[in-house]
Amino acid sequence: MTTLLPVASAAQIRHAAGHEIRTDKRAFTAVLVLNALAVGAGLAGPWLLGKIVDAVGESPTRAVSTVDRLALVIFVCTVAQIALTRWARYVGYRFGERTAARIRERFLDRVLALPAAVVERTSGGDLIARGTTDAPTIATALRTAAPDVFVAIIQAAFIIGAVLILNPVLGLSSLSCLLVATVAVRWYLRRSRVAYLAVAASGSQLAEIMATSVAGARTIEALGLAEIHRAATDSAISTARRTRLATLRLRTGLFPALDVSYVLPLVAVLLIGGVLHNRDAVSLGTVVAAAMYLRQLIGPLDTVMLWIDGVQSAIASYARLEGLSSTPIARPVISAEPTDNRIHLVDVSYAYERGHDVLHGVELDIRPGERLAVVGTSGAGKSTLARLLAGIDTPRTGAIHLGGVPISGLHPDRLRHQVALVTQEQHVFHDTIRGNLLIARPDATDAEVHTALAAIGADWVDELTDGLDTHLCGNDYRIDAAQAQQLSLARVVLADPHTVVLDEATAQMDPTSARNTERALAVVLEGRTVIAIAHRLQTAHDADRVAVLEAGRIIELGTHNDLIARGGAYASLWHSWHGEKAG
Repeated sequence: MTTLLPVASAAQIRHAAGHEIRTDKRAFTAVLVLNALAVGAGLAGPWLLGKIVDAVGESPTRAVSTVDRLALVIFVCTVAQIALTRWARYVGYRFGERTAARIRERFLDRVLALPAAVVERTSGGDLIARGTTDAPTIATALRTAAPDVFVAIIQAAFIIGAVLILNPVLGLSSLSCLLVATVAVRWYLRRSRVAYLAVAASGSQLAEIMATSVAGARTIEALGLAEIHRAATDSAISTARRTRLATLRLRTGLFPALDVSYVLPLVAVLLIGGVLHNRDAVSLGTVVAAAMYLRQLIGPLDTVMLWIDGVQSAIASYARLEGLSSTPIARPVISAEPTDNRIHLVDVSYAYERGHDVLHGVELDIRPGERLAVVGTSGAGKSTLARLLAGIDTPRTGAIHLGGVPISGLHPDRLRHQVALVTQEQHVFHDTIRGNLLIARPDATDAEVHTALAAIGADWVDELTDGLDTHLCGNDYRIDAAQAQQLSLARVVLADPHTVVLDEATAQMDPTSARNTERALAVVLEGRTVIAIAHRLQTAHDADRVAVLEAGRIIELGTHNDLIARGGAYASLWHSWHGEKAG
């Protein structure tokens, strides 16, 4: 059963945002200072215009020189505001791009650090959506919305302060009308976080269904499941549509209230200012300046409201990316080095769900260089045991030691040099054959790559026109399942671990290819420990020992000949595989 990755809380988001600011505090400080200077230059205009009005009102004939001087100052302040704003935006854009790059890199680092067990149980659509939708959403917001909103907030704060300084009574009475906007925004913000997280979650669900449907298209068609998958897709689309309509309803309620709140302060200052001016409580210039300030306030508020939808969407995306920090990533790493290559299982039990063990008290001692085959019916716990031996999962009780050191405590890089797991599931990257193989060992030479391919019988590579430079999964060449598995086995040869766990690694091959590959591996892996989850019992026949799993317990352990002679579960499997009757 797949699960969704966690989402960061509001406190975690604040902490993460503070970390981003502290990381690039010089640029952030520069943005603050430049915007403050730009806003200060912009505030001079309405105040000087008020002075001009008062000067003209007192003495129109003697006010010409005053008007000229003040007009020149207004012009200089306007030019300074434009230059400072442009500079501030430039610095803000660079700050946003660097921050977006750090967020993307941190997301990638966290994804790559996730334990394989977590990734396998996580919804693929959720992980894909966070990388392909949430990360670009944040980058776009930091590149465009964040600088504009940041500048607008500073401008609004300075303008409100200027109005209050100009005349506290006039300022308070007019700005009180902004309570309408405050109430509307609070109503919106209380609901928007949940709404936008629901939009992101529905997008993840839709991506998951689309990805699984495309990947399993042939199986769906063969089993006649098209209608079921179409219904599931329609349901996911309906959910995505419903969540987006929910955010639209929030915006529909917010924006009309804001449009009204923009006009109310200006109306208030004109009405109240007119009354106060008639009573000689304020000058006409003060009323004009206050009206101009409040007219200027519409611009910043409009910018904030224009981007509030994008900002909320970006915050929801940021919460989903930062939610990875809540996922257990690293297990305790033990500094001790294994003394040898012996693997010892002590009373190992494991459960995918609490209270439902699939392995029960497994005891096993695997000697260095031994070839051990694990056999059993479907559901006996063979693949689970393979995952535990490879260190992917950790036993619920008991322990698995490698050279006296708990295998779950080894650093992943150290563990991969000790134990490699090859399953029947293989992945071929959109890259050249060389690129697909150098994943296992980046410093390998072409000669070593060819040697690894030859060892597992992948002679088809030599027949390709471009050889190792052939691009896979594209127009150059498409490989089949057996060839893909051969590449996986070639990676193992290049990685050169001392223990290899093969979980039905040749199951996708035809019997002849599988047998040839197993023989080649037997030569290449000479002197190494090989633990094979046997799909074909011929693998068990060639092994040094055979462990028989039944219902999560090892019920038989010995050589092939010994177990046949006992006439127990293994003998029954062997005779059944050969179509013989036991006894």
